[in-house]
Amino acid sequence: MSTGDLVNIQPSELKFPFELKKQSSCSMQLTNKTDKFVAFKVKTTNPKKYCVRPNTGIILPRTSCAVTVTMQAQKEAPPDFQCKDKFLLLSVVAPDGATAKDIGPDMFTKEDGKVVEEFKLRVVYIPANPPSPVPEGSEEGSSPRAFSQENGNHHNSSFDDVSKSLEVPKEKSSEVNGPF
Repeated sequence: MSTGDLVNIQPSELKFPFELKKQSSCSMQLTNKTDKFVAFKVKTTNPKKYCVRPNTGIILPRTSCAVTVTMQAQKEAPPDFQCKDKFLLLSVVAPDGATAKDIGPDMFTKEDGKVVEEFKLRVVYIPANPPSPVPEGSEEGSSPRAFSQENGNHHNSSFDDVSKSLEVPKEKSSEVNGPF
């Protein structure tokens, strides 16, 4: 948990189950530790890749707010499964009775001794599925033999495992790879 004078943030890093061509989400809980209204704003280093809801808001005194971050479907995995994306959560004391409509861009500027708390959250990818039993150096699904179950030819058990992990229905396998 990350903590400051205004808010607690749980968790302190955003963990996304990573699966190619599928979006995934994670949530964070913002808890106002004060007896004042607190405004927050969430920024990211990669705004086209993520959707944050709500990305701004007011947390009432001594209450919590859930923020959902959705990562858009990715076409390829990053090198070494590492992600350099980061999020920045800004929080500041807001006027009593403030609502989300009262949040403007100037609310988070550091001026006139105003305290703006900043929390950096890094993004971590976690495998959505267990690693495939395909030996290193081979590409998943690159061989038509991976889909040879319909002919009853089970020459290699690792190919059977691959076709199960790809979840391609038997009647669709010829559409995926064409005729053998």
